[in-house]
Parts: sequence; C-alpha cells; structure tokens
Amino acid sequence: MVLLGLTEKLSYLEEADVRRVERAYRYAERSHTGQMRQTGDLYITHPLAVANILADMHMDPEGLMAAMLHDVIEDTGVTKGQIARRFGRTVADLVDGVSKLTEIEFESKAQQQAESFQKMTLAMSRDIRVLLVKLADRLHNMRTLGTLSPGKRRRVARETMEIYAPIAQRLGIDHIRIEFEELSFAAMYPLRHRRLREATEAARQNRKTFVVEIRQAIENCLERESVQATVKGREKHLWSIYLKMREKKKSFRDIMDVFAFRLVVDSVDDCYRTLGMMHSTFKPVPGEFKDYIAIPKANGYQSLHTVLVGMHGVLIEVQIRTTEMETIANFGIAAHGEYKAGNTRHEGTQRRASRWIQGLLAMQKQAGDSLEFLEHVKADLFPDEVYVFTPRGEIIQLPSGATAIDFAYSVHTGLGNSCIACRVDGQLTPLSESLQSGQKVEIISADGAQPNPNWLSFVATAKARSAIRHFLKQQEHDESVNLGKRLLDQALGKFGTSYKQLKKSEIKRILKTSGASTFEYILQQIGLGNRVPLAVANLIVPVDKQHPQENQRKPTLPLEVGSQQGLLLQYGRCCHPIPGDPILGHLTPGKGLVVHLDSCRNLSDLRSNPEKCTPMTWSSEVNGQFPVELKVEVTPERGFIATLASRITEKDAIIEKISTLDKDAYTSIVDLVLTVRDRIHLADILRRVRSLGPVRRVYRVKN
Repeated sequence: MVLLGLTEKLSYLEEADVRRVERAYRYAERSHTGQMRQTGDLYITHPLAVANILADMHMDPEGLMAAMLHDVIEDTGVTKGQIARRFGRTVADLVDGVSKLTEIEFESKAQQQAESFQKMTLAMSRDIRVLLVKLADRLHNMRTLGTLSPGKRRRVARETMEIYAPIAQRLGIDHIRIEFEELSFAAMYPLRHRRLREATEAARQNRKTFVVEIRQAIENCLERESVQATVKGREKHLWSIYLKMREKKKSFRDIMDVFAFRLVVDSVDDCYRTLGMMHSTFKPVPGEFKDYIAIPKANGYQSLHTVLVGMHGVLIEVQIRTTEMETIANFGIAAHGEYKAGNTRHEGTQRRASRWIQGLLAMQKQAGDSLEFLEHVKADLFPDEVYVFTPRGEIIQLPSGATAIDFAYSVHTGLGNSCIACRVDGQLTPLSESLQSGQKVEIISADGAQPNPNWLSFVATAKARSAIRHFLKQQEHDESVNLGKRLLDQALGKFGTSYKQLKKSEIKRILKTSGASTFEYILQQIGLGNRVPLAVANLIVPVDKQHPQENQRKPTLPLEVGSQQGLLLQYGRCCHPIPGDPILGHLTPGKGLVVHLDSCRNLSDLRSNPEKCTPMTWSSEVNGQFPVELKVEVTPERGFIATLASRITEKDAIIEKISTLDKDAYTSIVDLVLTVRDRIHLADILRRVRSLGPVRRVYRVKN
C-alpha cells in the first residue's frame, strides 16, 4: 500500500486522526487521476511526499490533510467550498493559502514570485501551517529538479536560495534550510558543487584519525566530571564551505582544518559546566565565544558556541546545547506542535515567528507594490544579528550593520519618524553609525520632526526602510494634492469662480468625464504635472457659465513661493532662480511645478501658453539657501582662489563648486556655484568680489 510508509510515521497521532489523513489522501488521489509529473510519476506522489516531510516534523492532522490537498484547487476542478464541506473550513483555508496565483497574468517572473509570496504572507498571518506546507512543497520540488531545463533549474534554485532557505532559517527549521542550500548550490553551480563534494570526501578520509582522537579526548573529559552527554561530529555542508571560501577568501585546506563537534547535554546548567570543562581542557580562541542561550537568535535558536585549540594545534568548533535546544535547532517552529499564529503562550520560536509575520503585514500595507514588498522581506532575512539595549534594559535584536534609526523604528514607527538624534552608551552619536552588540541606545525625538530621505542610504532593516518610504510617499501625496488645489483655484479664477465655490454636481461631472475614482486623485495629478489645471477647469465649468471678459478685469493672482511650507516645488537648474528674481512656474509631468526665471530661454516657446506656465512670485516669508552660478574674469595671480573663497564665505555663503579655465595668457575664468539667501545677499557678495584687485569682471550666469 502506497500509504504504508506514511502511516508508520504517524504513530504520534490518534487512530481517528490517521484515518482523516488517509481520507484526504484518497480524495486527492481521485482528484489528480490521470495527471502526471514531469518526472513521469503519478501526480499524487508529490502531495504524498510533502505529507511525508511534514510527518517527520510531527505536523498535526489538519496540516497533513492540507499537504495532501494543496494542489487540488490549482490543478483540478475542486473548489475551496467543496474542500470546506468535506474536510472543514480550517483545511480549506490552509489549501487556499498554499495555492499558487495561476489566474493572474504577470508582467514578469519576478512579479509572479513577489505576488505569490505576498499572498502566502497574508495566509500565513492567519495560520503558520501555510508556510510549513509551502516549505515542504518547495523541498520536494527541489528534490525532483532534475527533469527541468538547466535555465529553469537555476531560476528555481536561485529563488529557493533567496527566499525559502532564509525563511526556513528565520523559523529555525535547520534541516530544511540546509537541504534547500545544498540542492540549490548543486543546481546553480553544478561543476563547483561536484568538485567541492569530491574534495570534501577525500579530505574526510584523511581526517578520520584526528576526529576519533578529538572525540575521545572530549568524552574522557565529560566522563571524569560525570556529565551525561552525546558527542556528535558535525559535518560542514558544501554550501557553507563554499561561502566561507568565497567571503573570507580562505583556501579549502583552511576551512577543512577546523573540526566541528556538537555536545548535547541534559540541562542548561550542564551546558555552562561543560563549557568550563572544554575551556580548561583546551585553550579557547579569544573573541570566538557566543552565548545564544542567554540571548537566543531571532528564530529561537539556543546554544553555546566556542572555538578551541586542540591537539597538534588544530581548531575545534564546539556547540553545546540541551536535547530540547537540539530539537528546536532542527525543527524550529514545528518542534512546538503549536501551529496557530495567534497562540502566544510561550515566549519562544512560535511567538518570535508570530511577531515576524505581523511585521511582514505592516510592511505589506506600506509597500507600494509586491516587488517592493519582496525587496523589504529579503532585506529582513539576513541572519547576522546584533543585540542592543533600550534605556530600560530591554533587549532589541537587529541585523548586523543596523543604526540608531533602525533601532528607533524597531521600537515604534512613531519614534522613528520623530527621531532627530541619539545617544549610544550616553554619548551623542551620528544616526548613521552602525550599532554593536551590548550598547545602550537612547533616541532623542521632537514633535514635528520627520524622516530624512538620506536615511534610506544607511538603514539596514526592512521595517525602517518601508516606514521611511511610506512616510515620504504620503508626504509627496499630501503636497501634490495641496499644490493641485492652488493651481486649479488659479485656473478657475479665469472663469470667475474658485476652488471653494465648487459644487458637488461639478465635482461629480469631472469624475465621470475623467474616469477618476476620487477628486483628490485629480488634484494629485495636477500637482504632479500629469494633468493641466486649465483643462480640468474647462471640464468643471460649462462653456455657457465661463466669463472671459470679467476675467480680463481680474488678472490671475500669481502663486507665492515659500508662503506654505512643504509645497511640492523644484527650482530650474538651467537658470537658478533666487528670491527677488521675476519667476514663472512650468508644469512638468511627474515633477510638478518647476520654478524658472521669467527670462529663462528654456521657456521661450511655452511662456505664452497658460496651460503649461503659471505666474509666480516670492513670498515675504521665503527662506533657505538657493544655488546661483557666477563667472569671475581675473588676471592670474598666485593665491587668488583662496582669497576669493575667503571673501565669499565671510558673507555666509557656501561654495558648492569651483573651477578655473585659462581664457588666454592674461585672463582666467573662475566658474562658481554658491548658495545665497536672496538677490540682496547676492549683490553684497558681488560687491565684495569686485573689490579684489585681480578681478576684471564678475557676473551672474542665468542660462
């Protein structure tokens, strides 16, 4: 009987539960009748293999039933409702969560991968078993990868390495993570994998004597102290060896000269006793001790790690853990037998996994699309971690390279958004500086503060990156809607009305005519320069109600620059307008309103077009630093550039760029870009520069 092997594994279940699993198998077998896999096997062999993988992890009966049925919705005529009626709502939800998105046409494989992962995230937020079934499904597909073309094998293997192996590690399911990496390595780099396997097998033969000798010394030490322990030689898998050779630039001999052992003892006390014995028997290597029992990894992994110098000077890596820690290290979240994501009775792998999934949901809401979401998730799956403390002594786990900004967002999104500075171990520290394990971090915040776009260049966590991008998108949205209101109001003024006088019937008309879902969206598109305000005004105000003669007596009021903070504006780099200059606004698709000098040559063809240009003026409240370009013609003289720079900086101007060019034997041209407050500030600087002896001429470049 084909089910015999699985039934033997299900001895941990009640007899009635075993019969439920068998019933799901028979239903799946009937549903997949006539279907074959690319290997030539009957299709039912795949769900049966998935269920076998989960049975090894002691999956509960509902999870095993979902494994049997996980492809029937996608590949047969069976519906979710039929599964729910026959096997219950929970099993139907699990099957639906694992089903692939075949009904949607995707623009690319990358988008398909991202959309599938996004759906899986939503499903597993309700029940973590969805993810366990998906991992087992992917594992069996990886085991039968040989029937695919080389190109498809590499693509599937890379996806497995980038997403599924890190997820297995995040959930602490080490044996699946290792097999994912080994199978992916063989598919992506078959030649390297084969040569490394051959070299490892040859080296293993030469190491037998050393391994026996070291094991005997460890066992003798434990026996003298009456500590019950199992000593296991720990084989490095090929992907791990390959990574160390590539990243640490070490030879194969250097990697294989390290001997690895795992000591499994009865209690936590025995772990620390055994550590002391190992350190007294062999010399420990400084800086190589890690205590993951006191501070577990994010996936719940606990163990003591140390590196020792053994006989003949060889290095020995030793891991010390209890039997329970060994089980959790291998099976992770599945070791608890508690699969409901909402169950938080235990502060362990289950609860950590729950928190991680809730974090994914928060990122998903903020991400612009599925590809951006998947990018965030990949960034969040790096295994290297640092552990820092809050001012109250709570431990915060962050990825390696994380900064105070990452710390702030890990505590609360609001704290990250309002962060202005930080203290690390009591000292003011740059926000961009990477944190180290053991440091105490205090965030200084302020009301009204907001994220800086430059933070995106150094944050390390997906949560921080996602929250910053979400804030900036929302800010751009609000600013573009605000600018759209002002531009539309200006355009409506030409027809003797205003934004505030708009009626609901007029708004409904423009929505129907334009096909837009909301009026706010239309305003946003105007602010971004994607819709012409005058054209929108024409659609809002019927022709028979437009009064052009009246408008000629009431000229359009120009928009003020600087009267409202956060206005979505850019300044033309071609002409560098500064406060006090006559200016004109140009609506540019995707950019919004770009401010130019009224005399800018780039506007010569557009100046008379009211649909593209809008009159503007400077507000009396405008402030800031504005770039301006100058040319200085001088008689060459030693030390002149230093004198010129000194004269300019004395007037509180910042030189952004400076260069020189010899015009002829008697004249040099100095090109300058500096920042000024306004035209008065610029005039003051020009007077200072003209007073220098070698200066023949100085003038502003406006195009």
